[in-house]
Amino acid sequence: MTYFFQLVLSGVVVGSIYALSALGFVLIYKSSRVLNIAHGQLIATGAFIAYALTVWVGIPIYLSFFISMVLTFFLTMSVERIFLRRLIGEPIISVIMVTIGLMSILDGLIYLTPFGSENFSFPRFLPKEPISMAGVSISWTQLVGVIITFAMIGAFSWFFKKSTVGISMRAVSDDQLASMSIGISVPRVFGLAWATAGLSAAAAGGIIGNITGLNFDTLHAFGITVFPVVILGGLDSILGAVVAGIIMGLIQQFASGYLDGNWGLNGTGTVLPYIILLIILLFKPHGLFGIHEIERV
Repeated sequence: MTYFFQLVLSGVVVGSIYALSALGFVLIYKSSRVLNIAHGQLIATGAFIAYALTVWVGIPIYLSFFISMVLTFFLTMSVERIFLRRLIGEPIISVIMVTIGLMSILDGLIYLTPFGSENFSFPRFLPKEPISMAGVSISWTQLVGVIITFAMIGAFSWFFKKSTVGISMRAVSDDQLASMSIGISVPRVFGLAWATAGLSAAAAGGIIGNITGLNFDTLHAFGITVFPVVILGGLDSILGAVVAGIIMGLIQQFASGYLDGNWGLNGTGTVLPYIILLIILLFKPHGLFGIHEIERV
């Protein structure tokens, strides 16, 4: 039973970071109907910027995380302004191809740096000894990461539901033409959606990097796993992103803990999200909480 609760705790830790990462993906899709294929690269970029500022520049780690989020905020806003804004009204496949190109560019730039081939670790700034209770333990890094993650999820949810900008995003996601007719700047909303998604990606990258260390392949794989999460929860559902993130984290930990450990398998936690992705697309393509739209023609 202790092992079970340890897996539950680990699943919540991983799942909460999935949820934070998926939020950025959902924000972009909900406001602009764009699938950002390069979301994993934004996660890695945010983590690497935070590390460079901490170790190479000498800025305190908590301040480095904040600066990393700000820089990624403006980076993604610039990407939207330069590459994507002119594609408003174009076929969706054109926009997807641009995000695939952006993914390739970021991959290439990262591989030109030491981050593309070497492993790095953030300096330790929290106590090394884990917190243990009834045989279940969690490291200080994981605990602080989970607290920051849920705080940011709450802040994003409030922002999207209560703030003026968030209400504008919701209006644009429902009807772009109607939003324009009441004075909402649709291009500005698109830019802010991308910028906010970049901020959440940088935060997730910093938290992951602090827990697991900095390895581009690991961060890239984490970013790709966000796709099954958002499909499971629903591409346009913030609640779905949070719930699906926790579910996916638990599934991965239970698969790795029980199937790999007892059946002699290897890597089931990595494969299962994509099996779930196929099942969801076949039987419930709008996800657990997504809106099933019916178009009249």
